[in-house]
Amino acid sequence: MDKQRDFVLRTIEERGIKFVRLWFTDVIGTLKSVAIAPAEVEGAFAEGLGFDGSAIEGLTRSYEADVLAHPDPTTFQILPWRGQVDPTARMFCDITTPDGQPAVADPRNVLKRTLAKAAERGFTFYTHPEVEFYLLKSAEFGVDGPQPVDRAGYFDNVPGGTAHDFRRQSVRMLEDLGISVEFSHHEAGPGQNEIDLRYADALTTADNIMTFRTVIKEVAIEQGVYATFMPKPLSGEPGSGMHTHMSLFEGDSNAFYEAGGQYQLSTIGRQFIAGLLRHAPEITAVTNQFVNSYKRLWGGSAQNKLGEAPSFITWGHNNRSALVRVPLYKPNKGQSARVEYRAIDSAANPYLAFSLLLAAGLKGIEEEYELPSEAEDNVWSLSDAERSALGYQQLPASLDRAVGLMEESELVAETLGEQVFNYVLLNKRQEWKEYRAQVTPYELKSNLATL
Repeated sequence: MDKQRDFVLRTIEERGIKFVRLWFTDVIGTLKSVAIAPAEVEGAFAEGLGFDGSAIEGLTRSYEADVLAHPDPTTFQILPWRGQVDPTARMFCDITTPDGQPAVADPRNVLKRTLAKAAERGFTFYTHPEVEFYLLKSAEFGVDGPQPVDRAGYFDNVPGGTAHDFRRQSVRMLEDLGISVEFSHHEAGPGQNEIDLRYADALTTADNIMTFRTVIKEVAIEQGVYATFMPKPLSGEPGSGMHTHMSLFEGDSNAFYEAGGQYQLSTIGRQFIAGLLRHAPEITAVTNQFVNSYKRLWGGSAQNKLGEAPSFITWGHNNRSALVRVPLYKPNKGQSARVEYRAIDSAANPYLAFSLLLAAGLKGIEEEYELPSEAEDNVWSLSDAERSALGYQQLPASLDRAVGLMEESELVAETLGEQVFNYVLLNKRQEWKEYRAQVTPYELKSNLATL
């Protein structure tokens, strides 16, 4: 760590860095930033930067407001969108109390705690997210709703289109920040795009996702458009998810791989999936944390009456209608064995969402959960009676229902810790209360002239 700190201090001096931004997130996943002068960085490494934690959503209570932000030197990167005008760098921070203890409500610390529990069992948790978002002409909208930048569809090539230049510049900027990109393409919705980040350990991935969102917003501003990670910004069109591939490694060996197993999946891999399935309803208030999230899960699209998001608690081999998908096995690539969780929104707090996905999977391993039969059909195309006969349960259909299930969950309470758990419940109940009080355009259109 001392070598990393020395490298940061030396780079700041050699590159003429004028400002260093210290980043962390609140409980909902909003990025927070404070800029310090280069001369203050060494002191921040040694002692941390004090601030009022009670002013940050869910971070501390008023009677324990003083907290310290400790920059993690391994996350140091120069922000490429600042260019040569006042060169600026950033580092993610860990939040502690004045006596040096990790702040219990720091989302990054919640993930670190869960990763430590996995490490006690000999596991390292890796993730690979596919992040979807919409490009709109602006943040303004009228009676017809937001206006996408194009009318293109899945994998469409649009010569001279905004999305091409946007994705090219975004990928280049991400690579400049040390964030490796695997794919980028136009998604199914008009103006919808997807950029897939390469596998990394879950903490690095969560940091990368927070950086990714900032890069996408910055490039959009530069190009005169607006980027949104809202789960379902357009009625009748697909929502934006963050399908996340996951695997556990024991040393250099993929714990999900077993030669000769069904789909080359090990017992540990099957138990991990079983844990995801059993605990999916109770973690949904975090993986899908907004009222709008349930429009993505249940709102449908023009292409599919149930939409592209998984609404039912199933698993399948290369079945994209299932909640958990086991991708096609690639011969001679046992180390790539993985499972994909398809419900999570691209607007989720990645630190908390990854914590709960990991905790659910580990619970399945610890309790040796039995994996139910796989879904071989297109789950979306089945009737309600057919799904019921097959025993397919559904994810919560509203934030209200999701919060109710989370409130009864020992797994979520234990993983998040009392303070984060209680704050998420409080915040989400308030969001539902405010939403429930609204008179929507749908109600006015349906009822005003007839009732």
